[in-house]
Amino acid sequence: MNKFLVFIIRAILGSVFAVVISRMFRPEAGPAFIVGLGIILVSITYLMEYFRIKKSDTQRKI
Repeated sequence: MNKFLVFIIRAILGSVFAVVISRMFRPEAGPAFIVGLGIILVSITYLMEYFRIKKSDTQRKI
């Protein structure tokens, strides 16, 4: 899969999970809160991928 398609899938899933999480824990939250939560969720996925790749690269060098 190319990187743009992966980003689109992650953005869609991040927005869906942001809506579900915000409706469960903060039903009164507005759209700005939901968008911010979605951005945070997608950012966390890219951060976790970065550390996973970095970890696997250092293990290969040893």
